[in-house]
Amino acid sequence: MEFIKPNTNFDFVGKRKIAYGVSISLILISILSLVFHGGPKYGIDFVGGTIIQVKFPNSVVTENIKSGLADIGLMNITIQTFGDPRDNEYLIRTDKPVQTNDTFSQQVKNSIQKATGTEPDIRRIEMVGPQVGKDLQEKALFAIYYSMLFIAIYISGRFDFRWMACAIIAAALMGSVYLLSLWHISMAILTPLAFIITLVLFWILNLKYAMGAIVALIHDVIITVGCFSLLGKEFSLPIIAAVLSIMGYSLNDTIIVYDRIRENLHKHPKNTLAVTINRSVNETLSRTILTSGLTLLAVISLFIFGGGIIHDFALAMLVGIVVGTYSSIYVASPILLAWQNAGKKK
Repeated sequence: MEFIKPNTNFDFVGKRKIAYGVSISLILISILSLVFHGGPKYGIDFVGGTIIQVKFPNSVVTENIKSGLADIGLMNITIQTFGDPRDNEYLIRTDKPVQTNDTFSQQVKNSIQKATGTEPDIRRIEMVGPQVGKDLQEKALFAIYYSMLFIAIYISGRFDFRWMACAIIAAALMGSVYLLSLWHISMAILTPLAFIITLVLFWILNLKYAMGAIVALIHDVIITVGCFSLLGKEFSLPIIAAVLSIMGYSLNDTIIVYDRIRENLHKHPKNTLAVTINRSVNETLSRTILTSGLTLLAVISLFIFGGGIIHDFALAMLVGIVVGTYSSIYVASPILLAWQNAGKKK
């Protein structure tokens, strides 16, 4: 199905400097937001504690909820509206892990009812220990890093045809990260350090396709994380799942464009790389718009009608799909041209 007319020639490559400016600005805003907020706002999955979801038949004062829970020893409580404010449903979080059983549930119900004068409906109570939360946080960062690494290795083998070099890089990087983790280095420091080492190795070994793909993926992840930081959203296991899904989606678009670039390099060897990249992006534009558009429709439906539980997951997917489609066109492909220009200067 042709959504874009054949022989369309939008000058994507010619606008790459503007795109670089937009991307750099978004990344800086994301990083500044993370620094200002002291890093991502981790949910109960990663920091431990207890979460209680309650619903009231009518409006209540949140301070009364806090005072009621303080009577049973739950301090440092944060309360936020869950779903539509007219539903009078709230998420209550505390950093104190408690034994969640029927007795505790009844205590919570009685204390809240006494403080607010309204009988609450306890929808759920969840507890995660601090050590479990820390382990999950480290494993989530490892999952993101290793996903990007194996993606880059695959692209290097497929487009640069250097499978042996890729295998050696993968073994060396995985070994290095494992050894550094044994020294109890913080994952917040270890993960960026591992990405920097990875990019340096790709540059030294001239793995340009892998470099373009990994930079585009880092671009997508940072902006998605920054968006959540700006909005004050929490990071939980479903959000990590969304980030990994975004990486796969963005990679799919990037591979389609890269494959067409490789084909056109053989079909039109006399064309400059800039012309070849622009031609390839235009030839795959119809497929990109159709795929992204249909996926966005599904994600927007989840975002609007999916309810509070899936709302943040859908938001992460929504941001990621838009940014991932943009990066496949304006980040991953132009990096090949920037690489060639840097090689000529060298």
